[in-house]
Amino acid sequence: MANKVEEFNAYRQKMNEKILGDDNKVLKRIFNLDTNAFKEGHLPVKTKELLGLVASAVLRCDDCIAYHLETSYKNGVTKEEMMETLSIATLVGGTIVIPHLRRAVEYWEALEENDL
Repeated sequence: MANKVEEFNAYRQKMNEKILGDDNKVLKRIFNLDTNAFKEGHLPVKTKELLGLVASAVLRCDDCIAYHLETSYKNGVTKEEMMETLSIATLVGGTIVIPHLRRAVEYWEALEENDL
């Protein structure tokens, strides 16, 4: 499972470089806004990442879920906090979120194996 994390990050980096290398101001501004929105502010980064995780799960974006899981993990979120967060996402999003919940738990296990 360790490769799952490495593959995701390598692909994400490669494609982000291609996208941002095009010098499209709108896309660069969107990426910048996203980066700045998740910085420490009135809410701690950990809280913001968990909010991002809920929104990503409800919107059923597996790439977004993986990103927020990894960032949450790196910011000290425990498995219990992650599972409680995903339980809220599943409640809000409904049972259609369950397949994404499964993949999220699998990705979290890969993060634990890599101990990123």
